[in-house]
Amino acid sequence: MPLIIIIVECGIELIPKEIRNHSAIRKNLNSQSLSSQLLDNALHHSAMKNLKNLNKRGRPDITHLCLLNALGSPLCKSGNLRLYMHTINNKIYEFNPEIRIARNYNRFKGLMAKLLIDNSVKLNDKQLISLFNGDIQNLIKIVKKPQILLFSSKGKLVNNHSALFHEDITKNTIAIIGGFQKNTFSDELLNLSENLISISEYSLDAWVVVSKVINLYEIFHKII
Repeated sequence: MPLIIIIVECGIELIPKEIRNHSAIRKNLNSQSLSSQLLDNALHHSAMKNLKNLNKRGRPDITHLCLLNALGSPLCKSGNLRLYMHTINNKIYEFNPEIRIARNYNRFKGLMAKLLIDNSVKLNDKQLISLFNGDIQNLIKIVKKPQILLFSSKGKLVNNHSALFHEDITKNTIAIIGGFQKNTFSDELLNLSENLISISEYSLDAWVVVSKVINLYEIFHKII
């Protein structure tokens, strides 16, 4: 069974209605540009100050880098990765491993805005990104007897990385990685598993964690 990665609480959302009239929003909003519809802290910081859960919002750049690392990996190219994005608004999307995520950041933002509006991305009738109808618990329930690992700098440091994964590649492993800049997992996510672990003595960016987890899995199962 492929490694299942869920990048959780990603700061991917359309600009909330309550701040759409703010000057910082109006300055950059363009009805002809999908990318301008996406909340982005770099552009909308002054308008976001009173938003709830601020530290996890308006950071599509983090998700962009996570997706590029995951989808470009040998693990994905070999068919041994299932990848999901869970947004701050509790929507879950599954990525077809054949998708080529735009390298250009503005094009990526446009793709994410279209995804949030249409709930899917297709090309020539092929589903590239699809909405999962359910929450995190529902997603985990469809995986048979999974080992669930939550990666956090606040977790127990694991020095022996070979102990992270089952030797049998057919066993199900779910890696949950935060797609946010600061803070920690919500209580709902923390309750999914007691395996809160750290893979470094240092606090790492989300995309670095994605890359390291995939690399460790590749090395352990000799996927090159």
